[in-house]
Amino acid sequence: MWVTAPKALDAPHVPPRILGPAYRTATIGILLVVTLVAFEGMSVGVVMPGVAHDLDALDLYGLSFSAFLIASLFANVVAGLWADRRGYPAPFVAGLVLFVLGMGLAGAAQSAVMFLGARAVQGLGAGASFVALLVMIARVYPAEMRPKAIAAVSAAWVVPSMVGPAVAGFVAEQWGWRYVFYGIIPLVVPALVMLVPALRRPSSSGEAPSDGPRSRPLAMTLAAAATSGGGGALLHGVDRLHVDPVPGAVETLAGLGFLIYGLYRLLPPGGLRFARGLPTTVLMRGFFSAAFFGVNSFIPLALQEVKSFDPKEAGIALTAGALGWSAGSWLQSRWAVEPYRRIRLGAAGVTVAILISLLSVLPGMTGWVAAPAWIVAGFGMGLGMATISVTALKQSPANEQGANSAALSVTDMLGAAVAIGAAGALVNVIGHAPAEIATGFVVICLLMAAIGLSATVLAGRIR
Repeated sequence: MWVTAPKALDAPHVPPRILGPAYRTATIGILLVVTLVAFEGMSVGVVMPGVAHDLDALDLYGLSFSAFLIASLFANVVAGLWADRRGYPAPFVAGLVLFVLGMGLAGAAQSAVMFLGARAVQGLGAGASFVALLVMIARVYPAEMRPKAIAAVSAAWVVPSMVGPAVAGFVAEQWGWRYVFYGIIPLVVPALVMLVPALRRPSSSGEAPSDGPRSRPLAMTLAAAATSGGGGALLHGVDRLHVDPVPGAVETLAGLGFLIYGLYRLLPPGGLRFARGLPTTVLMRGFFSAAFFGVNSFIPLALQEVKSFDPKEAGIALTAGALGWSAGSWLQSRWAVEPYRRIRLGAAGVTVAILISLLSVLPGMTGWVAAPAWIVAGFGMGLGMATISVTALKQSPANEQGANSAALSVTDMLGAAVAIGAAGALVNVIGHAPAEIATGFVVICLLMAAIGLSATVLAGRIR
């Protein structure tokens, strides 16, 4: 009787893992890059009082964030176009170089103008590297691994969200705010070294350079400029409406016109009319960001001014949201449910959480209601946003993954920026007394809940 050796085909299939031998170095490098960018984002707000004091620029709060945002919008599109035409390594490395340069310039800034320029350079770097990173995930990892890779990217924001403000505050107190920026620079080197194999690895998708309407350098650069400039004008005009209504309205309408023109060019065909499939998938990212961040940005203000929380207590709700976000993102990578159902459930969770959080400013209610509510909101964001990213990459032709990754980032940032800008203008109109802030927060929650409800209804068009 002959005994045959077991064939390789008889062995059970072991699915590849993002931390398995073949992908471990690339995964750790990606997570380190995301962690550094996240830490910078979590730290700027903490050190801004010191920056404003040293540079004699009290108006830096809004301008510093706007400079970062507008530059990121522009870099999103250029890096996406670059990745589709030439591959992801060059825009990724260029983005990291610009990010490091911006950190160094911010630490060395001797004037408000120099600091604002540094923030713009940081935005260019962060925007370019993040879009290229999404394309890297699409082309380095097999399709079945991408949900876990996206979940890991979302999880990389948790630690910076929890400890970033505290660490930045400690560093600023001990050595000065400049070292918060300087301290991140050396950490970029090991991240880049870990990603060298992924940057050298040929893509397995076999894509050809894109030759569609969203691959034309001049047209796309103009569209990116129109979107960035229009978004900036829109935000500035909305903020001026309560002070100078006519010029503010003119600037708002002009910004809106440029914004619509830019989005028409940047979004997948049919995006502005919510065509089924990829166009709605990309737009859904903006709905989620608008609903969540439109409230998230005002929770600390509401709790401190209405319920007399100190900054540390008010920050607990935001930390809770980060934990929920990580949990939702983890679940989407393991839950075998149709993507549109996960996105619909995520949008519904965000909507319900927003409505619960408005209770936190009502008389007789404890402000701590916001903490569990924001765990639910974060969970909905993690479940929905990660699923949107994975679905958009799956729906994209290989040679348009850069353009569509850029479109995701553009709608994400615009959704958050417009919602926050409109909500801030609303607070300015209603007033800054505690009772008026409470009223403004309730109105903001109702408006953002309406956006979340719209996302819940529109989720079916992702199919």
